[in-house]
Amino acid sequence: MAVISVLGEKSMAFGKRVAKCYAYLIKDNKERSLPNQLLRSGTSIGANVREGISAQSKKDFISKMGIALKEAKETDYWLEIMYVASYFDHRAFLSLKADNDELIAMLTSTIKTAKQNI
Repeated sequence: MAVISVLGEKSMAFGKRVAKCYAYLIKDNKERSLPNQLLRSGTSIGANVREGISAQSKKDFISKMGIALKEAKETDYWLEIMYVASYFDHRAFLSLKADNDELIAMLTSTIKTAKQNI
């Protein structure tokens, strides 16, 4: 369960970063559709990890982690779109992307291990 708690902590911290990024982006910008997409997918990662931790079965756990992985990959897409559209600078993009890439790697590993243990 140690990996799960690290994953839970990291996904929560990433969700917090995404929420702060969203608040910053909409502060002076009336265009909200892309920041809204990033907020939804970026915070959904942790929500699905949290649900997975309380899963009723291994299959349910794998399913929730799979949804979290899909949300992380969607977040990667929104980060890239927003970067090329100049929503944030290179440094901010690389920092957010690195955190999200770490979540993708952790989720991929967690799912693989859980499937092997069925």
